[in-house]
Amino acid sequence: MSIVTLLPFIVLIGAMFLMTRSAKKKQQAAAQMRNEMQAGTGVRTIGGMYATVKEIHDETVLLEVAPGVHAIYAKNAIGAVLADEEYNRILDGADPIHGDEPVVPDDASSLTAASADEAGAKGDKIDLGKAEATAAEPAVDEPAADKAKDTKAAEDTKDTVKADADTVKDEKKSGDDEAK
Repeated sequence: MSIVTLLPFIVLIGAMFLMTRSAKKKQQAAAQMRNEMQAGTGVRTIGGMYATVKEIHDETVLLEVAPGVHAIYAKNAIGAVLADEEYNRILDGADPIHGDEPVVPDDASSLTAASADEAGAKGDKIDLGKAEATAAEPAVDEPAADKAKDTKAAEDTKDTVKADADTVKDEKKSGDDEAK
C-alpha cells in the first residue's frame, strides 16, 4: 500500500487521539476540583442548585441546600466549586460588579414619569404627536385633474393587459387549428 492510501487513516487516528486527550484533561481537572473541595465552600451542582458543603466522604458529599436542610449527593454531581465572593453574591442576589449602573424597573411606569406630568397638564388624553402634525400641516386635497389622470392611467393599464390576454388566446387557437 502506498502512503497516499494510508494518509486519511493516519489523519483520522490523530484527530481521535487529540479529542480524547483534551476530554481526559477536562475530566482530570474536574476530579481535582472535586478533591480540593472543603467543608464550608459553596458549590453548584450539575442540576444548577447552589449549596454549601457540610461533609465530604469518599464518593459522596453532604450539602446544605437551605438552612437546616441537608442532602447527600455523589461527588460527580458537583459541577463547580465557587469562590466565596461569587457564592455570596449569588445567594444574596446582590450584584456588586454592576453596582454603579442604574436599575431598570420591572414595569414601564417610571420610564413615563416625565411625560405623565405633561399629560396631567393637557388632560387625560395621550399625545401621540398627531395634534401637532395636523395643526402644522393642514391636509391638502389633490386637484381633480390629478385624480382624473390617475384613473385614466389605471384604465389604460387594464386595457393593455386585456389586449395581451386576447392576443395569447388567439395565438393558442391558431396553433391548435394548425395541429389538426
